[in-house]
Amino acid sequence: MYAVAVSRSFVAQHFLTVPDPGPREGELHSHHFTVEATFRGPDLATYGYLVDIDAVIEAVEAVVDGLCDETLNDLPAFEGRNPSAERLARVFGDRLVRRLEPDAATELEVSVREDDVATVAHTRALQ
Repeated sequence: MYAVAVSRSFVAQHFLTVPDPGPREGELHSHHFTVEATFRGPDLATYGYLVDIDAVIEAVEAVVDGLCDETLNDLPAFEGRNPSAERLARVFGDRLVRRLEPDAATELEVSVREDDVATVAHTRALQ
């Protein structure tokens, strides 16, 4: 199995919308997120690549640009939903696969590290 990963960091804001979210989590606050997108697959595509790393970097940067300095609660992808780190991982993956041809990759895992405290991940099949 091959794997190619690209990561980027950004700051975004949110407030949790669950009952009793805990201290400060129910109020608007910022987090330093680091997102890592890892493509996996058993075979290589043309030219010996799993995915074109430059294309992945460009797509990850475009997705980060759409999230950086935003309040997640205000974005349509989070409308009516709790803007958890888990949901952020899913939304990031949704946006990433819309921008990218996965070449030979058969799986995408998006992990989100929140303030160097916790990491969550969402994994999906690509083919």
